[in-house]
Amino acid sequence: MKKSEKKLKILHINMTLGLILVELVVIAVGGALGAVLRFLFSKGVYAQLGGNFPYGTLSVNVLGSFFIGIAFILFTERLTLGAETRSFILIGFLGAFTTFSTFSLETLLLLQEGLLIKAAWNVLLSILLCIFATWGGIVLARSL
Repeated sequence: MKKSEKKLKILHINMTLGLILVELVVIAVGGALGAVLRFLFSKGVYAQLGGNFPYGTLSVNVLGSFFIGIAFILFTERLTLGAETRSFILIGFLGAFTTFSTFSLETLLLLQEGLLIKAAWNVLLSILLCIFATWGGIVLARSL
């Protein structure tokens, strides 16, 4: 390999690493914003509805599912956006805004407390409402 080819290869590797680092930073920033908004939104829901059912987690997951449906259609059918923007919104912001791990923990805690019907409702509502919300977001985005 010629010296000039080696330099080009090194330049390409450095540019690729730089792009990956930029994408990681935008995902991290989106994730931080999504996590903070999830915390605030959940707290507001619990303040309104009480803490005897995981309303906050259910609400953010349904809302996040709705928004991911909208974003998916906008990004794949309507808008041409860079990878960084898509990653910021889909992976960072919405990934941190919604939370399957919290849903799982809250359901397990309901089961451990012997609240089988509440646990079953949480699972059923979370799955059905999130799928329906994603579909609703897709339908809405396609109608724009």
